[in-house]
Amino acid sequence: MTWLELAAIALAGIGAGFVNTLAGSGTLLTFPTLLAFGVPPVTANVSNNIGLVPGALSAAWGWRAELRHQKRRLLRLAPASLVGGLVGAVLLLVLPAEAFEAVVPVLVALGLVLVAVQPWINRRINARAQEGIEPRDHWTTIPAVAATGVYGGYFGAAQGILLVGALGITTGEPVHATNAMKNALSAVVNSVAAAVFVLVAEVDWLIVLVIGVGSVVGSLVGSRVGRRLPAALLRGFILVMGTTALVVFLTR
Repeated sequence: MTWLELAAIALAGIGAGFVNTLAGSGTLLTFPTLLAFGVPPVTANVSNNIGLVPGALSAAWGWRAELRHQKRRLLRLAPASLVGGLVGAVLLLVLPAEAFEAVVPVLVALGLVLVAVQPWINRRINARAQEGIEPRDHWTTIPAVAATGVYGGYFGAAQGILLVGALGITTGEPVHATNAMKNALSAVVNSVAAAVFVLVAEVDWLIVLVIGVGSVVGSLVGSRVGRRLPAALLRGFILVMGTTALVVFLTR
């Protein structure tokens, strides 16, 4: 892999860390970049997942103030994310590579749809808060978090948006609180999946290192200044990169 390619991957890692801190879908930046440079899909997914763990942990730390009133909820939901992430990681390794290659375009398309409808999800969440609805967990919160964990352990693109939508709808918490919880739970999913991949999967450690450093830088920047960016601009960038991923897969 050339220095130019590594630089492009590092930039994608920075963007992924930044985007994941704010909304999720950072994998839609790093994953198509790896595919464009000829990295096999499963190896790209595994290495990308491990590389994004440091950024996920940094994002959770960056939003710690919004988590302070949700400590009990985090303790209730973290086991669901852990189990879901473990199941998703095992499915990635057990199912044939052909199955992953077949399902990824569908998952990327789902991620793009979720990115596109995120403003509607946020409006629903904010409307509940303005109506004075007391935030509380619905009985569907834990199953929804577990299912999102399976998705995140298997692929991960738009896992954050799935979590924000599920948490916002089932708990009634405002956007900033759900985003903070999303960062913490995503870190749980990514970490447990990464642990599985390190033990049994084929990992490109150079890619892990480059994405890992980039994702930490991006997440730290996102935690500090990311909220100032227009949401429409950020969402449009993700949609462009996600569309690139679809094109790459469909033309391989």
